[in-house]
Amino acid sequence: MTSFSSAAASPGVPATPATGEPVLQLSGASLTFGARTLWSGLDLTVRAGEFIAVIGANGSGKTSLLKVILGQQQLSAGTVDFLGEPIRRGNRRIGYIPQQKLADDGVPLRARDLVGLGLSGHRFGLPLPSAARRHRVDELLAAVGATAYGNVAVSTLSGGEQQRLRVGQALAGDPRLLLCDEPLLSLDLNYQRAVSELIDQQRRARDLGVLFVTHDINPVLDMVDRVLYLAGGRFRIGTPDEVLRTEVLSELYGSPIDVIRTRGRVIVVGAPDSAHGHHDDVRGTNTGGAAS
Repeated sequence: MTSFSSAAASPGVPATPATGEPVLQLSGASLTFGARTLWSGLDLTVRAGEFIAVIGANGSGKTSLLKVILGQQQLSAGTVDFLGEPIRRGNRRIGYIPQQKLADDGVPLRARDLVGLGLSGHRFGLPLPSAARRHRVDELLAAVGATAYGNVAVSTLSGGEQQRLRVGQALAGDPRLLLCDEPLLSLDLNYQRAVSELIDQQRRARDLGVLFVTHDINPVLDMVDRVLYLAGGRFRIGTPDEVLRTEVLSELYGSPIDVIRTRGRVIVVGAPDSAHGHHDDVRGTNTGGAAS
């Protein structure tokens, strides 16, 4: 597969590659289900402080990639290492932010309780309160701008406020790598920007590697160092300017694709929205489909 490494960067996008130490390395990684190959021969190094967007059509294997890194799915071939060691399930140095999902009404959980699950949710039963634990939760609430509603029931908060809490929960284990699985889904434009900027701020402050799965790169376009684009069992890696080009995506999909840049946004026209090959007339602000 083709991997790109040099091109002029878009305004706001770093022009030089990340130079931090490697936190995640995939070598010759392949994932297949029966006769279907999601991707193969994937070589990817994520460095400390690097922000990589993972985009592509429905069913292209974006979420499956995160499951591999979380130790929930085995590779069909190749290796994946985190901090120089083979991936193990439940590693607290890998933070995970899921898709936004509103808490059910009446759930007796405060904002600080949700964040606190990141400190002890892996244990059996509920931990006893302690001054140190309360202090740590307060720190995390402050880090994600949620101090004002720390004692408020989660079910009464907006989707954007709840997603801030999930960022705080993901930071509780002092991670070196942050995996984000469509964290902006169902959020309005204001909260998409706010949550994106929060993740980017924490990435810079903590020198985190970030893998950010998204169907729309525009909210994070000026934050991204590189793009991993998955499609039809193939992939491309490079800066947004290297990958999000008409000729590159047309070659990747094996069919005509138009990439239009207007007013600082990227529009992809003609990309399949699913693994079954259906096409949109215009992808609007999206870049290839929903999460897989």
